[in-house]
Amino acid sequence: MKVAIIRFPGSNCDRDVYHALELAGANPDYVWWNQRDISSFDAVVIPGGFSYGDYLRAGAIAAITPVIEGIKETVKEKKPVLGICNGAQILAEIGMVPGVFTNNSNAKFICKWTDLRVKTTRTPFTSMYNKNELIKMPIAHAEGRYYNDEMEKLQDQDQIVLAFAGENPNGSLEAVTGVCDEDGLVCAVMPHPERASENILGSDDGLKFFKGIVNY
Repeated sequence: MKVAIIRFPGSNCDRDVYHALELAGANPDYVWWNQRDISSFDAVVIPGGFSYGDYLRAGAIAAITPVIEGIKETVKEKKPVLGICNGAQILAEIGMVPGVFTNNSNAKFICKWTDLRVKTTRTPFTSMYNKNELIKMPIAHAEGRYYNDEMEKLQDQDQIVLAFAGENPNGSLEAVTGVCDEDGLVCAVMPHPERASENILGSDDGLKFFKGIVNY
């Protein structure tokens, strides 16, 4: 399975995602921001980092690059798209997932391991977990606080993917830290599954996110 890893100036988790996808049995390759046609790929992952330095707003400049049109075409073809951290911010910026990721409630960068609850298994990325399963993955962001003024709709449509279990470190509304589109094929998560893909890292709970892509 060919998976595109989108690279922007400032992406810094691309090689980590590449390694995790290989561990999961996928065939990853890098795609730069200026490549419009990505139709030869079966799935897309937008990794974390600080695209264009987050100078305007996290994900705002990346949102107007040529590759975004290719990602939109990927979604129309019913292929899965995963955005991690900065990738999640980009997906929210272009309206491919509901809500926004804004400044943490403490106005600081937070980097720590977190306990998470899997809220839905209907996405390719969470299909190998059990609903309400507790997993462990790290976060590393300054703009990860999730907000949506239609939370009831989000719950009714089963679009909440991950939520913090216990501590809510960034002040996200109802502790939400991962959401998907209505079809469940576009998923935006702030925690880093690629940083929890091997036990030597502290947890391999995140590897199923990538195995789910291959399984799909």
